[in-house]
Amino acid sequence: MKKILKVLCALAGLHLGACAQGNVKNQSVEEFAKSIQQKDIQLLDVRTAEEFAEGFIPSSNGSQCLHADVQKSSFMADAEQILDKSKPVAVYCRRGRRSAKAAKQLDQAGYQVINLKGGIEAWKSAGKDITTSQPTAATTYQEGPYTVDAFRTASGKEIKFHCLVHASIRIQYDGKEIQIDPVSRLGQKVIDYASMPKADYIFVTHEHGDHFDKSALDTLSNNRTRIVTNQRCADMLGAGEVMKNGDSKQIADGISVEAVPAYNTTEGHLQFHPKGRDNGYVLTIDGLRIYIAGDTEDIEEMATLKDIDIAFLPCNQPYTMTPDQLIRAAKTVKPRVLFPYHYGSTDISTLPSLLQGEGIDVRIRDYQ
Repeated sequence: MKKILKVLCALAGLHLGACAQGNVKNQSVEEFAKSIQQKDIQLLDVRTAEEFAEGFIPSSNGSQCLHADVQKSSFMADAEQILDKSKPVAVYCRRGRRSAKAAKQLDQAGYQVINLKGGIEAWKSAGKDITTSQPTAATTYQEGPYTVDAFRTASGKEIKFHCLVHASIRIQYDGKEIQIDPVSRLGQKVIDYASMPKADYIFVTHEHGDHFDKSALDTLSNNRTRIVTNQRCADMLGAGEVMKNGDSKQIADGISVEAVPAYNTTEGHLQFHPKGRDNGYVLTIDGLRIYIAGDTEDIEEMATLKDIDIAFLPCNQPYTMTPDQLIRAAKTVKPRVLFPYHYGSTDISTLPSLLQGEGIDVRIRDYQ
């Protein structure tokens, strides 16, 4: 009897030991896609450097996809240099074999590990995107009354987006001031443009009073300011550089702009923003591509926009998009970071959950 008890205890000990070393969660593509949206998750590619350079799974929580080659003898030392043991690690390789090996080693070292079944090949077969550029998110903080989202461009320079109001955005980059649709007052909210530096560039999408405000333009302008508008705003202002849909120009070293369509498609709303009149803009700043949609619905031209890092998409009918239209637009444009803006009283609180699994970091700011 004693021998039997000893055997049972030994087996129990083996079982408990196996559990302690067997905490890896093997997940399907859809499960893995949801997991890597979590705030603290660390995404780790364990393929070779050459495979990684050909394309990797983009992190959807604003962090970078990390890399350490599991086939190298230095794998664990390399991994421990870049990983935080207090945060979960999501690993993958090409088809799942190497990541299973990496997951086992990480688990034994005390990491919480998630492994992608089928690897990046299963990810691609499921229609999920891969990328060759890293997410650029840096920090989010308050600066006075405004929320600021800071990112890093391709060369490591900081670019900051100040959420002012509705469709008004202040962008700072490399000592330059860029203003989008500056408006001094909207309802009870007043923007003190006199306290801000003069703008190097101002972009105006169209003539409506929540986008075009001559007093704000005058306050922000000096003799070096370049104001880019559509034809109607230039006529009203008596100045400005006119861009029409399809135009593009280089406005400074490392900064270019494309004017893209912005219009209504819903019957009964066409008069608000007729096709061909108003602009959206795609700014490319040191490799970072920023889509500022202006007042538009989910138009077919969105499908031609490529490699968008950050998108500002409007959401308030009858003038722009419904939440359902915005979701379709986001899935078409596929930005890495999405700011719903120009949303007025529209309830956009469900957008992050409705876009879960799409690899889009949805950031809701005070763009009412």
